[in-house]
Amino acid sequence: MHSAWVDGDGLSKLAELTAPGGVMVLSGAGISTESGIPDYRGPTGAQRRHSPMLFQTFIADAAARRRYWARSYLGWRRIAHAVPNDGHVMVARLETLGLLTGVVTQNVDGLHQAAGSRLVTDLHGNLSRVGCLSCGARTSRRSLDDRLRSANAGFMATVTAINPDGDVDLADDQLDEFTVVDCVECGGLLKPDVIFFGENVPPSRVQSCYELLERSRLLLVLGSSLTVMSGYRFVRRAATDGTPVAIVNCGATRGDNDAVLTLDAPLGAALRGLVSTLAAVSA
Repeated sequence: MHSAWVDGDGLSKLAELTAPGGVMVLSGAGISTESGIPDYRGPTGAQRRHSPMLFQTFIADAAARRRYWARSYLGWRRIAHAVPNDGHVMVARLETLGLLTGVVTQNVDGLHQAAGSRLVTDLHGNLSRVGCLSCGARTSRRSLDDRLRSANAGFMATVTAINPDGDVDLADDQLDEFTVVDCVECGGLLKPDVIFFGENVPPSRVQSCYELLERSRLLLVLGSSLTVMSGYRFVRRAATDGTPVAIVNCGATRGDNDAVLTLDAPLGAALRGLVSTLAAVSA
């Protein structure tokens, strides 16, 4: 387990890189672990035992959709009640100080916004929204939760683990009685407004992130192993364009060889230290 100790020399170097501003933040699941939301891999980089829903399976298999919505029905409440931790708060502080061009997050928990960040792009969407795959109607997840609660008044299940994408682990024999609800507008299939595995991030969203990177002088990666190309492509683009990359993460990442600085540290303590160091320098 990582302690809250953070290398002082590393913080000083990170502060030097950050102080001139123009910083684009790319955040991953590791920044939300201190809010009680697990990441996908953990400090060792080994993938946790969890089979995320595939987009193609969700579309084609009614039993799989019921399994997803039953698991998500219980897991979403844990996500919805999570509160920002020091890492999120310090990122918002960096924005307030005028040092950030924006935050691109791979997370779907909305905790950056809850902490006060305004310049946020939800690369993989946000669990607070639900969309219809037929008519495109958008509703809030809270509204859907009310409908699911009414349709499943007697549903009882034991949660064995919560997952970073907002669902939980449940035994298959607990899923049979769960009732899925459809779009109130057209009766179409509902899907959370997040990118499933096997689904592509909208090209326009990716392009806007590339444009943000072009306007930035530093890419700061926070809490991502960069195993998935969805986030790693921005590190590769930065390296190609000669934009410095700094990485703060618990454990090694796929992008370490592209970085001018890597800091292996817990995110909350590291970002508190960064803001304190910047304040001391500017005083």
